[in-house]
Amino acid sequence: MKTFLQEVAHDLYQKTGGDFSHVAVVFPNKRASLFFNEHLVQESERPLWSPSYISISELFRQNSPWQTGDPIKLICDLYKIFRQVTGSTEPLDDFYFWGEMLIADFDDADKNMADTDALFSNLKDLNALTDNYDFLEEGQKEALAQFFHNFSIDRVTELKQRFISIWDTLGDIYTRYKALLENQGIAYEGMMYRQVIETMDIEQLPYKTYVFVGFNVLNKVEHTLFKKLNDAGKALFYWDYDTFYMERTPHEAGEFIRRNLRDFPSELPPTLFKNLNRSKEIIFAESPTENGQVRFLPQWLRQNLTEKEKETAVVLCNEALLQPVLHSLPENVNHINITMGFPLSQTPAYSFVNALLELHTSGYDTRNGRYHFAETVSLLKHPYTRLLSPEAEKLEIELTKNNRFYPFPSELGKDEALELLFKPCNSNETLCNTLSKALEQVALLYQRQQTDEKNAFDQLYREALFKTYTLTNRFHTLLENKEFNVKPDTFQRLLTRVMASSSIPFHGEPAIGLQVMGVLETRNLDFRHLIMLSVNEGKLPKTGSDASFIPYNLRKAFGMTTIDHKIAVYAYYFYRLLQRTEKATLVFNTATDGINRGEMSRFMLQFLIEWGYPIRRIRLETAQSPQGSTPIRIEKNPDVLLRMRQSFDLKNNPNAVLSPSALNTYLDCPLKFYYKYVARLSTPDEVTSEIDAATFGSIFHYAAEHIYKDLTAHGKVINKEALEKLLKDEIRLQTYVDNGFKKLFFHLPLEEKPEYNGIQLINSAVILRYIKQLLGKDMNYAPFTFINSEYPVQEDIEIHSTAGVFRSRIGGTIDRLDLKDNIFRIVDYKTGGHADTPLNVESLFTPDAKRSNYVFQTFLYAAIVCRMLREKHDDRQVAPSLLYIHQAASEDYTPIIRMGEPRKTEPVEDFAKYEAEFRNNLDQLLTHIFSPEIPFTQTEETDKCAFCDFKGLCKRS
Repeated sequence: MKTFLQEVAHDLYQKTGGDFSHVAVVFPNKRASLFFNEHLVQESERPLWSPSYISISELFRQNSPWQTGDPIKLICDLYKIFRQVTGSTEPLDDFYFWGEMLIADFDDADKNMADTDALFSNLKDLNALTDNYDFLEEGQKEALAQFFHNFSIDRVTELKQRFISIWDTLGDIYTRYKALLENQGIAYEGMMYRQVIETMDIEQLPYKTYVFVGFNVLNKVEHTLFKKLNDAGKALFYWDYDTFYMERTPHEAGEFIRRNLRDFPSELPPTLFKNLNRSKEIIFAESPTENGQVRFLPQWLRQNLTEKEKETAVVLCNEALLQPVLHSLPENVNHINITMGFPLSQTPAYSFVNALLELHTSGYDTRNGRYHFAETVSLLKHPYTRLLSPEAEKLEIELTKNNRFYPFPSELGKDEALELLFKPCNSNETLCNTLSKALEQVALLYQRQQTDEKNAFDQLYREALFKTYTLTNRFHTLLENKEFNVKPDTFQRLLTRVMASSSIPFHGEPAIGLQVMGVLETRNLDFRHLIMLSVNEGKLPKTGSDASFIPYNLRKAFGMTTIDHKIAVYAYYFYRLLQRTEKATLVFNTATDGINRGEMSRFMLQFLIEWGYPIRRIRLETAQSPQGSTPIRIEKNPDVLLRMRQSFDLKNNPNAVLSPSALNTYLDCPLKFYYKYVARLSTPDEVTSEIDAATFGSIFHYAAEHIYKDLTAHGKVINKEALEKLLKDEIRLQTYVDNGFKKLFFHLPLEEKPEYNGIQLINSAVILRYIKQLLGKDMNYAPFTFINSEYPVQEDIEIHSTAGVFRSRIGGTIDRLDLKDNIFRIVDYKTGGHADTPLNVESLFTPDAKRSNYVFQTFLYAAIVCRMLREKHDDRQVAPSLLYIHQAASEDYTPIIRMGEPRKTEPVEDFAKYEAEFRNNLDQLLTHIFSPEIPFTQTEETDKCAFCDFKGLCKRS
């Protein structure tokens, strides 16, 4: 394979005789010059002077007296002019993003040397003069007529009126804006190019010959430059194309090359450009996912990497794939050249600055001087924060443990570094200072560490820090000069946007190694073996970023860039890549993601139809099979039995207790019991602004407990009048609820006011309503004697198993114990669920999806209380009750537990009748739990797994 650059090098060497002292070779970008130099060396047997290599943008910049303006400053200057001309009071925050669009339109108008006086003239004048624009080509006149046919000036709507009023000021804005920039010696790119071409003296240029290599679409300033140099006999042109698409008219890939060949004939004969009219090995591969393409890459490289690695290329139509591609390169790749730059947005420096910006904008409430938990912890978890402060991790654990949703800055400044990060910033300038100082401190820590030459990412992250610091200082300079005045959230969006669009160049030798590049970087380069990833519609050609203030038909009429141009450019890149390659694999993914449809690029489909040779099509499989979950059995070996005895044998652990929750857990799932109570595994602490069911219930319990503590401070008897009076005092009731939130959710001292968000306020209101329902129910039940609330009860027991006998304890906390008509009532409050009616006592010990945990728990408490009373020779009855608070508003609701067959149920008003049977089943259960022969196994009731904390361990859901 002879590449395009080899052909050009050979021809140019023959024409110049190897004398390049007065020759400048101009490429669309500089990358091609490195490869071109290699080919020139091969043409000569002796050393020679290299020609000068410049890109087209450098050629214009070298001949301009102006500097390219900073993009942010350019918009700030445009804003000044906009306000002067229109008298608008629109803030910079709102103007900024469409100001970018306006500069892009001015830039395009200048690069295409549009008649801006005519373009930005009054629309009515423009309509009237359409027929007199002799400078317009027929197609442009047609486009202009089409615009006015659609726009219809006579039928004015409010939207059209707003467009017209702004449009009529654009000419004045354009003129004044350029004058302002000129006075400062700066320009946007199009303004610079236009000034150069309008004032350029060809005879003053430093080189005798300018060689233009591999251009495609030319804007008007480039075309004018080429014509001036050509007319002066100072230009040579080399165009890369293929007769395959040049001879097919119309064909978008050859649209601009046809015009270029007509105006500036090529130095190379057409016979060299018939590469696509021969058979090649071309494969279209279909991947089910975006990352599936990357997993296919190592296999492709093992089979197709050329001996000279630089003759193989991986082209990414989706540049976001760069990082996974770098991590998936196989062992047979010795050298690599990455042309596209590493995105700054994928580095720790970017995420650190982003976390800091989030903290000081959306994460700080200026009204109460508090930070929000999510943004605070996000910064504390960042590796750079951990690097700066040894206190960061401890602080994060403390905030999580204490549910500190809205910490004060004073709580967070545990050391000098954290003081810097968490000092409130009252202006954008202060925030910029904080960012700069924080980045400086991280950079200092990097300097103290030895550079890891072998770790590419170490070098990359150091460069990312410098790049981020530089960008931050650019904003800081603008803020200091009072040229940039926006709200903090706009400042955040702008800084993150500028950083997200930046990249860090990779250092290396471009002319060796496997080439990994974006589509634009492939210009002028040819490869023997090629793989393109993400060749999807929407990625090639790229969609989006076509926003413009100038309507399509006006752009077309005045020769400006349109979407048609962009499609034609990408078509050319696509076909040009395939021209000289020997093997090409084009991979697209079939996954639909948002607006990205999972279909091949239109160019692939077009090539499939046009090319007369077979194209092999393959489908990639994910090669992933669902993980089979093998049943888990934990045998009760000596180690496990020892752990159990250490936890539950009173001899080893005086505080041992088997609670109703533990026994219910075993009945629901023995394996869960093992994880939770034997292995002592626990879920990590989490902070969420939402209140889970357990916390909701705990807050209700807390409020109810303290209400009855206060009501019984001077006597245990609760009467109707006391309850009625309390129900009328809503402020007092709300205080009980607030105190519950402070104690159990916010972890605040009682004198501090809690900061509720919307969801928390709703939960607070619901709990208050439940408290009122409880008091209302008790008002109907009064008078009664309130014995205790949150009352701990325990009972020592003997556990018999084949491993022997040992003493343990059962027990828990009764929500409430009261007395009426000589009946002790055990009340368990429930803020969720529904009333169960078990068939009999045995059903409480039989694992089943509908087994009643709540009744089991209350019965266990009743059994303990019954024995306590017997020991005191007290023969009063014990009645276990379940009070479902959310159902208590119903007049006929009763908390009495019922048991039995459907329609034959009876109330459990005296637990003594059921105690013997309950204890017999309980003894069997305890023997089962501690029997060495019975392993801990997974539950058969998989419904229980849905919300289990350990489902990740046993792979069941």
